[in-house]
Amino acid sequence: MPLPTRRQFLTGTAAGLGSLAATGLYAWQVEPRWVSLTRRLLPIAGLPSALEGKTLVQVTDVHVGQVVSDDYVLGVFRDITRLAPDIVVHTGDWTSYHDDVVGQAERIYAEMPRGTLATLGVLGNHDYGLRWLNGGNADNIAAIARNSGCRMLRNELTVVEGLQVVGLDDLWAGMFNPREVMKALDVKRPMLALTHNPDSVDYESWSGFRGWILAGHTHGGQVKPPFGAPPVIPVANKRYTSGAFDLSGGREMYICRGVGFTLQVRFNARPEVTLFTLARA
Repeated sequence: MPLPTRRQFLTGTAAGLGSLAATGLYAWQVEPRWVSLTRRLLPIAGLPSALEGKTLVQVTDVHVGQVVSDDYVLGVFRDITRLAPDIVVHTGDWTSYHDDVVGQAERIYAEMPRGTLATLGVLGNHDYGLRWLNGGNADNIAAIARNSGCRMLRNELTVVEGLQVVGLDDLWAGMFNPREVMKALDVKRPMLALTHNPDSVDYESWSGFRGWILAGHTHGGQVKPPFGAPPVIPVANKRYTSGAFDLSGGREMYICRGVGFTLQVRFNARPEVTLFTLARA
C-alpha cells in the first residue's frame, strides 16, 4: 500500500481536527440545551380511576445558578406549562450553590410549572450548598419552592387523589431517612416515591413499598460514548445511569437525565423532561 503524500496527510489531519472541533462545539453549545421530552406509561397497581390517563411530569436537576442560563430554564418551564400536566414532581438539585443563589432561585421558580392536581418536590445534594453541609440553604430553597406552589416532602408522605406519594430527603446530605415514612404507608393503597439519588434505593428501610421510584442526580453521565457506559457517573451503583430499572421487592425506578448541568457539556445524554401517563398496572 503506497504511503500518503504530504498533501493527503495534511488534508486528512485537517479533516480530523475539524470533525473534533465540530463535535466539541456541539457538546458545548447544542446538546446541553437540546431538551428531550420522553413520554412513558407509568403503571401503578390499584391506581384510582380518577387518575387513569392523567399526566405526571418529572423535572429534575435544573441547577439554577451561574452555569445554567436563566433564559434556557425559563424556556423549559414554559414548554412544560404548555403540556398542562396534572401532576408535576421535582426530584432535587433545584440549584447549584453560589452566594446569591437564593435570590436567583426566587426569581426563576416564581415561573415554575405547576400541576393542576399537585406539584410536589424533594431536595438534592446541591441544594445543601458546598460539600452538602448547608442546611440553612436547603431550608431556603424548600421555602422558595413552597411559596411557588410546590409541596415539599422531606421524608414525608402526601396523598394525591388516592395515590400515596413518598418524598425522601437527600442521601449525600445525610438527610435520607425513610424508616418512619414507610411505616405510615398503607400497603393496600397505590404508591409512588420521589428521591434524588438513585443509590438510595439500595439502602434498607424500603419495607412495605412496592411500586415506582422516580430519581435524578446522574444527568445520564452528561457524556456517554455511543457504545458503552458513561465514564463518569456520581453513583456507587454504576448500573444506575438513566432510564428504567427493575429493583428487588416489587419496586421499579426511573432515572431522568434532568434539565441542567454542573459543567456545560453534554454528549449523547441530552437533557430530559419526562412526561408520564398514569395507568392501572
